[in-house]
Amino acid sequence: MKKIFSPIIILLAASLLIAGCGNNGGKDTITVSGKMWTEQFILTQIMAELLKEKTDLDVKVDEGLGEVSILTPALEKGDIDVYVEYTGTGLEAVLKEQAAEGASGDEILEQVRKGYEKKFDVTWLKPLGFENTYTLAYTEDQDFDAKTFSDLVPLSKDLSFGAPHQFYEREGDGYDAFSKAYGFEFKAKESYDPNIMYEAVKNGDVDIIPAFTTDGRIERYNLKSTEDDKGFFPPYDAAPIIRQEVLKEHPEVEDVLNELAGKISEKDMSEMNAKVDIDKKEPKDVAREFLISKGLIKE
Repeated sequence: MKKIFSPIIILLAASLLIAGCGNNGGKDTITVSGKMWTEQFILTQIMAELLKEKTDLDVKVDEGLGEVSILTPALEKGDIDVYVEYTGTGLEAVLKEQAAEGASGDEILEQVRKGYEKKFDVTWLKPLGFENTYTLAYTEDQDFDAKTFSDLVPLSKDLSFGAPHQFYEREGDGYDAFSKAYGFEFKAKESYDPNIMYEAVKNGDVDIIPAFTTDGRIERYNLKSTEDDKGFFPPYDAAPIIRQEVLKEHPEVEDVLNELAGKISEKDMSEMNAKVDIDKKEPKDVAREFLISKGLIKE
């Protein structure tokens, strides 16, 4: 027997199908994510709060998802839509490319932008205004006064080195390439959570750590830092990276996130990190305070 469907039933079914494609009453969703350490928790919340304020999207936060080995495929699959990455990491750890000798930060940004668009259908938005690179840090009570990485090389055989697990695994800008470039031969290597390694060096459990230059604990813990005098590490300019499909469907997102361009200085980021790590404030609260102070959202 042939089934006959009335126009009303067809229209009703179609309306239910359309409703089922949306989220929260038909609003499209954008998922903001990041890595598993303080700065990334804050940056995730900064982007999320700004998008909540200035778009009609349903903003989902999936913070602390993991490192690039997890975040990159998550972007490709569409499990997440945007997070903040660093140009040097994108270049060497993800694209497996090297910067041309003497390349500027803008040139490296353009190199990773082209590479990500071609390989992942992901693009880099405008940089946030700060670079977060590595400095080898130690406590001021050590019996040496090193100003550069090279100053530490002859001392390394008597020093222990503590770094995040991911640093030992990374190619291009990880421990193996870094130690080979300088000739480091540390007497011991320890692996720590990125947040724990600062406590470890402060307490004397380890002598040297590859600290992030924007980490507020360098100043708060009175740690001494050193300069990468051979320029081993490439620029690590922070910028949001986002799926191009999202920008095609919601071009307003690019304009909103680019309002952050050049707005976050190294000092700003360091102070925000310290508020979370030492003053024990919530990343979301610190993010909102920052956005309000810059006039980007209202109280």
